[in-house]
Amino acid sequence: MEQIRAPSIEELRIRKIKNGTVIDHLPQHSSLIVLKILGITGKEGNIVSMVMNVASQRLGKKDIVKVEDRELSAQEADKIALIAPKATINIIRNYEVVEKRRAKLPNIIKGFPRCANPACVSNSSEPVQSTFHVEREEPLRLRCHYCNYIMEKEDILQQF
Repeated sequence: MEQIRAPSIEELRIRKIKNGTVIDHLPQHSSLIVLKILGITGKEGNIVSMVMNVASQRLGKKDIVKVEDRELSAQEADKIALIAPKATINIIRNYEVVEKRRAKLPNIIKGFPRCANPACVSNSSEPVQSTFHVEREEPLRLRCHYCNYIMEKEDILQQF
């Protein structure tokens, strides 16, 4: 009778993916928000692996998200930078990292998030896209282009 080898502790945590995206160096407790930002509900059919509270020399503790058979766009990476400015986004093809980039906030963010000021023209029925100027990355501080309302990370997290 053949013996079945039990996987090691490291193997149980998370396996390599053949194709897709690995989002690493996420702040502790942020992986669920990253899934919401990406619109991942589990119904898309992609295999999604998530590890929370992993030891990290740089962050102390971190989260990791792996999405198989999906490569993040630059716009999706920009959204992740709103809550994880030090995240690393790795594009994987045939088990190899073919592209590695840091999440980086652009100077101007359009279309997401919504302005938290209910009186802002971007929240009206006018065909105006929300637009923010990044005043500071950490702690996050955005200024609405239209009404000058200041938004911080907590304002953005409330939109999820």
